[in-house]
Amino acid sequence: MDKEIAAWHGALPAADKKICDQLFAAINKNLPNAENKVWHGHPVWFLDDNPIVGYSKQKAGIRLLFWSGAGFEEEALQPGNGKFMDASIFYNSANEINTKNLKRWLTKSKTIQWDYKNLVKRKGKLERLT
Repeated sequence: MDKEIAAWHGALPAADKKICDQLFAAINKNLPNAENKVWHGHPVWFLDDNPIVGYSKQKAGIRLLFWSGAGFEEEALQPGNGKFMDASIFYNSANEINTKNLKRWLTKSKTIQWDYKNLVKRKGKLERLT
């Protein structure tokens, strides 16, 4: 685990750390070629410099966010505000993580991607990657 991510995990309460440790392991297992780092204050995984998945500590719990998750057509993932193609789920206990769903979402994250990497260059216009 990267030093920055380890420090981020280490600053969490025990229950939240358990959730994040489980998410970290699953993401790394299912996205072995993804780069990970702390980005905008929380752990994020990238494929070809495009953000794919990350998690953060929020009031409602640990938020697992898929940047292109709205395109996964998964009922358990709640779409963002509609401006982008993100979708997420909140966890308050490691027992809430459905590993079968998580694996399926991570698999979809490799093939269903929107080009966030070039969002600024395209002046806020998102395009689907093939």
